[in-house]
Amino acid sequence: MQPLIKRLNELRLQVDAALARLDIETKKGEVEALEAQLATPEIWNNPSNAQNLSKQLAAVKSMVDPWLTLHAQTSDMVELMDLDDDSLLGEFEGQIIALEKEFASLRKDLLFDGEFDDHNAILRLSAGAGGTDAQDWTEMLERMYLRWAEKSGMSASTIERSAGEEAGVKSVVIEITGGFAYGKLRSENGVHRLVRLSPFNSDNLRQTSFALVEVLPQIDRPDELKIDDKDLKIDVYRAGGHGGQSVNTTDSAVRVTHIPTGIVVAIQNERSQLQNKETAMKILRSKLAQMQLDQHTSSITELQAGESANWGSQIRNYVLHPYTLVKDTRTKFETNNIQGVLDGDLDPFMEAFLEAPTKD
Repeated sequence: MQPLIKRLNELRLQVDAALARLDIETKKGEVEALEAQLATPEIWNNPSNAQNLSKQLAAVKSMVDPWLTLHAQTSDMVELMDLDDDSLLGEFEGQIIALEKEFASLRKDLLFDGEFDDHNAILRLSAGAGGTDAQDWTEMLERMYLRWAEKSGMSASTIERSAGEEAGVKSVVIEITGGFAYGKLRSENGVHRLVRLSPFNSDNLRQTSFALVEVLPQIDRPDELKIDDKDLKIDVYRAGGHGGQSVNTTDSAVRVTHIPTGIVVAIQNERSQLQNKETAMKILRSKLAQMQLDQHTSSITELQAGESANWGSQIRNYVLHPYTLVKDTRTKFETNNIQGVLDGDLDPFMEAFLEAPTKD
């Protein structure tokens, strides 16, 4: 019995240390505060704000609940083993093994040590050189990340989408909500290169296409990153479209320019000008937060003009012809199962990035 008690006590110490490092107690307080806000009937007078709070709550709970459950189960086991009943030895050992496996699975959370790793994420995918092939490639990446989010138990919603003329998408902005969404997805920030036989030319020639993936930490609360109003230029205009019922007849589209950095965010998907402005400001705050991380500044007033991700930072190659291979240029992690990757099996790439000695 004593060796089992020693194993359990060591596990309990490790769990306690993990809870402290992840600041689970503070996050538990956040859960309780959000639940209290959402329990008040008047919060639903502003559906957009209420939905944002609901997403925040779901994301924090997905981080906190597994650790609290493990902590409770470990504590319960300690009390049970205090009974010192040798007839339960086999059962105790099986339960301890199960708890150790659960801890091994959850301890990956300790890799998320970045300032915004526990935030939700905003993905912006943009087609690069390659014409229709590049737009089709961008749509393939869109599907890949949506499938990854689904497999990871996260929710995804499209904020803005610009379809290509012939196929694919020119650009798309997606909000990913879930535990450590930004911490997991930041490994995807950069240029993704595809090599394949083109389905869009009559000669079926080998074609290289590029798409830019920008990953931003979602900053929902204005107080988390304050922007001086005098640094903003806000324009409203009539939303465009291909015609029909989808074209707005009012000036509801919003373009927000952050003058010091030159960042421009334009949103026209919502019918309401206020909703478009709120979404544009959320994305702007997220872009500025990412630039702070990239430029290692303590304040947005110190930021220099420039994009968070740029076309010079190629991070991954996807080769469909003349062989099949997906290889990360930073970690050197690779796999021949390209279809699995395109179906959302991205965790090995993300884990290799997190475990690398240096992270871009």
